[in-house]
Amino acid sequence: MVNEEIRAKEVRLVGPEGEQIGIKPFREALQMAYDANLDLVNVAPQAKPPVCRIMDYGKFRYEQQKKEKEARKNQKTVDIKEVWFRANIDEHDFQTKLRNVLKFLREGDKVKCSVRFRGREIAHADIGKKVLDRVLVEANELCIVERVPKLEGRSMIMILAPKST
Repeated sequence: MVNEEIRAKEVRLVGPEGEQIGIKPFREALQMAYDANLDLVNVAPQAKPPVCRIMDYGKFRYEQQKKEKEARKNQKTVDIKEVWFRANIDEHDFQTKLRNVLKFLREGDKVKCSVRFRGREIAHADIGKKVLDRVLVEANELCIVERVPKLEGRSMIMILAPKST
């Protein structure tokens, strides 16, 4: 809350340089802010009495937005990429999908490796486990296992995360 939006009879006032001024009536604090050609900003409304600071609110908001924008620019979002395998996958198809897994891990994304079972293939879940174990052996130097291969419905799922450098 800023200036007239503040609803308190008394406020603990902090000056423009951060110095403690003390407890003042709201009108007097507002007049001091206007005299300094600044705004009265409520920085701690839950305190008794509320803490208000004399500052340039427009400049404060601008600086805050600049910091938030910089923080957003510096953060890396981690996506989960999914690669589907089949229990009876051919060698060339396996190598192609493995290349994608390695590429995603190098880019810093997590990879969800899934083996889909169709029909009676589900009776041979051990074959799907061997496929996922082979992916893990091939990608071992680039990743850590975040979730071990586990059967969920008609799919066996394993999640790999890139090793932090």
